[in-house]
Amino acid sequence: MESDMEERAILTDWAYDCYCEGTLDALVENDIDALNDIAKVERFVQVAIWCIQEDPSLRPTMRVVSQMLEGVVEVPIPPCPCPYAFTA
Repeated sequence: MESDMEERAILTDWAYDCYCEGTLDALVENDIDALNDIAKVERFVQVAIWCIQEDPSLRPTMRVVSQMLEGVVEVPIPPCPCPYAFTA
C-alpha cells in the first residue's frame, strides 16, 4: 500500500505515466461515467499535460485549450511535461 501511495505522490508524474502506459482507468478508477468515456478522459489528460509543460512556449493558449477540451481541434500527442525528470 505504501509503495502505491509513493507512486501517486506526484500527481503530474503519475498521470503522465498512466497516459503513456495506457492505464488512464487508474486515474478515474471509481468514476463510472469517466470509465464509460475513456476517450474523453484521454483527451482531457492530454490537454492537461500540454498545460503543465515546463517550457511556457509549449503551453497552448486558453482559446486553444478550450477548443481542445470541446473537441473542436485535435489534441496533438503531448511531450513529457518534465523532460529532465525520470518517469517510471
